[in-house]
Amino acid sequence: MAEAAAFQGTGPSPARRWLRRTLTVAVGAPLLAGLLHNPAPAQAAADTSVSRTVDVAIDTLTPSAPVEGDTVTVTGTLTNRGKRTITDATVNLRVGPRMDSRSEIDQVARRKGFRSDSDPQPLDAPEIDIASLPVGVPRDFRISVPVSELDLDDEGGVYQLGVSLTGQTSDARWDRVLGIERTFLPYQPEPTAKRTQLTYLWPLISSAHISADTASDDQQSPVFQDDDLAEELRPGGRLDEMVSLGKDLPVTWVIDPDLLASVDAMANGYRVKDGTGHAAGTEAKLAERWLGQLEAAVQGRKVVALPFADPDLASLAHRGKAVPGSLKHLQSATALAGSTVETILHVQPATDFAWPVDGAVDPSIMAVATSAGARKVIARSDSIKDDDLSYTPTAARPIGGGTTAVVSDAELSTAFQGDMVRAETSTLAVQEFLAQTLAITLEQPQDRRSVVVAPQRQPSVSQAQAMAAAVRGLGAKRWTEPLDLVAAAAAKPDPDATTAVPRTGQYPKKLRATELPVDAFRDMKTTGDELDDFKVILSEPSRVVPPIGNAINREMSTSWRGRTAEAAIYRVDVQDVLQRLTKSVVLVDKSDLTLSGRSATIPVTVQNKLLQDVEGLVLRLTSSNGTRLKVDGDTSAELPITVRAGHSQSVKFPASANANGQVSMTAQLYTADGTPYGTSMTFSVKVSEMTPTVMLVIAGGVLLLVLAGVRMYSQRKRLAARAAEAEAEADARAEAETEAEGKAPEHAAAGTAEAPAAKDTTEGDTTDGAGHPSDPDADTGSESGDPSGPGEKVDR
Repeated sequence: MAEAAAFQGTGPSPARRWLRRTLTVAVGAPLLAGLLHNPAPAQAAADTSVSRTVDVAIDTLTPSAPVEGDTVTVTGTLTNRGKRTITDATVNLRVGPRMDSRSEIDQVARRKGFRSDSDPQPLDAPEIDIASLPVGVPRDFRISVPVSELDLDDEGGVYQLGVSLTGQTSDARWDRVLGIERTFLPYQPEPTAKRTQLTYLWPLISSAHISADTASDDQQSPVFQDDDLAEELRPGGRLDEMVSLGKDLPVTWVIDPDLLASVDAMANGYRVKDGTGHAAGTEAKLAERWLGQLEAAVQGRKVVALPFADPDLASLAHRGKAVPGSLKHLQSATALAGSTVETILHVQPATDFAWPVDGAVDPSIMAVATSAGARKVIARSDSIKDDDLSYTPTAARPIGGGTTAVVSDAELSTAFQGDMVRAETSTLAVQEFLAQTLAITLEQPQDRRSVVVAPQRQPSVSQAQAMAAAVRGLGAKRWTEPLDLVAAAAAKPDPDATTAVPRTGQYPKKLRATELPVDAFRDMKTTGDELDDFKVILSEPSRVVPPIGNAINREMSTSWRGRTAEAAIYRVDVQDVLQRLTKSVVLVDKSDLTLSGRSATIPVTVQNKLLQDVEGLVLRLTSSNGTRLKVDGDTSAELPITVRAGHSQSVKFPASANANGQVSMTAQLYTADGTPYGTSMTFSVKVSEMTPTVMLVIAGGVLLLVLAGVRMYSQRKRLAARAAEAEAEADARAEAETEAEGKAPEHAAAGTAEAPAAKDTTEGDTTDGAGHPSDPDADTGSESGDPSGPGEKVDR
């Protein structure tokens, strides 16, 4: 065969190959035992430990669901896991028989090792001869055979297909099966009369990434816990692969709105925690690209929106109901779902579906799911069981109260869990999935039924690739046809299918062990109550309520299952962020005061470190001893207060004292509805009454002040008198000088030589001899020339 060209050596002769096939049929027969040098025990053909010496891996099988005229090709590897080299080996295909039920498929899938009583005979051709297979050295193989040579039933069905290696070892020189691998070959040459309607959910869900914190910039950029989401969005990442694969598949998109909100936040600018601070995020373009691809992929397709952040319904039902107010978080998450998806993806999603973890339900989970408006709950058939039915019923089950349980098939839903990185694991999973879907159709070929597949919430890249391969394998529409989840929930239910919800005690213990603890819901309540008290004082509550409210919803996410420590850290971080904000509006500490007298004012200061104004606060000051010290005439007093962003405001309370002593005062802020805000502040006021001694001291001081004032008045009066005397003397001198000036012409007429000199000195000087200004009227009088002037009278 050309397919065996990769193997070297001549291999066994045709006669020996005939003998080997004969030995496979009756390895314990005495006649054949005599033909061998070392006859094998009769049970050797069924010895599974021997038949697992060689690891046979089937890496590909194409086509996965052949039709008449196709050629089936199987490739894989052979690895000798034993201790000795294998010689004279042959690789063969084994096909058949047809399997009639899903239970047969399950049995074959679980079987390990070769069994002569149940494994089919090898095909006469093709086969690959291998002269030697050393220990630990992988060898590739490839076998091709036309469908016409597989001896398949014309009506189709599911067949077992195996690849086996038969050979010898140095310690056992007889031919025996040393390795085998089985898979399934679904064969349906013509479409069935009534195809099964198959709904495959395609989940876009991630863990919580955004913290409650925001940057202090104008855009109030969100702060991410880490940049792990960018790795999922990167080409080849998990979420990128989900969109790339899903856009071409007939699936129903099931989306967590929180994922969309997180990616949208990245696209519009974000920050990432970096030690004690945070740094600018760098993957905005990556997020924008992914959102664009997703929006294009979902156009015209059915989209189901889960409640925001995919809340853990089972944890809420089993643990959260013990904490008052827990259900309101589910209600807010449900209300936010539709608007988030519609705003970002521009499609109208269905929002009345709930999806408990692994589809496990009980009455309390159903009650919680429907309390927020869900009318369809995605369950699973290993929870709501149909043990009395020999076939797979339609998924939709009315369970009363207008609620429909959409029961997904457990085997199909879990087909791609585990490690799908190895090609062998993925191929076997795909073939079993296709075989199971064909078996479902052939159970009741006269009836059209609806089957739902709800895989794991966060498939890995390899798991998503295997899922996509399985869905593509059904694309020929020979025994299935696609149906969206909304239509599947509305399908006509099977009257024989069970509608009984399992009791609470039947909930799986393994799942219960991973639920969120009661303390988690107590933390949510504490944070929610603090947020309610805080938002009423804010002038711009939209800057605080959405980021912290959404963070509280994220605390309830199913993504925390199995991550107890990380969940607790996230809750503490949310509380810290809110407390840091609430503590930005505080009472400024006061030192103790001393009140001397009957009345005074007591100032109390409120500081606002927020970037917005606070209003609606009431400041109350209370005296611990109203008899000794009253505030505004009573034991306590209240005053409304508004504080601008980044400022402090001082409030003054009138106080009156009635007796000496120390009084404790308490200042407390309250919201408008009387709820205490923040912590109170306490300080002491020491009251000192005015005693007679104190009054005497004060009177003495007043008397001293009066005497000092009298003395100052007397001194000023004496100084004023002296100034008046000096002024009178100056006036007298001025008159004398004036008279002297009036006599000057007579001296001049008599020829007195000093007269002109004396006159020049008098006109050039504007002050008297004592330094006082001269009288200007004097200059005016001497120049008048009036013969009847004083000078003339004096001269006479």
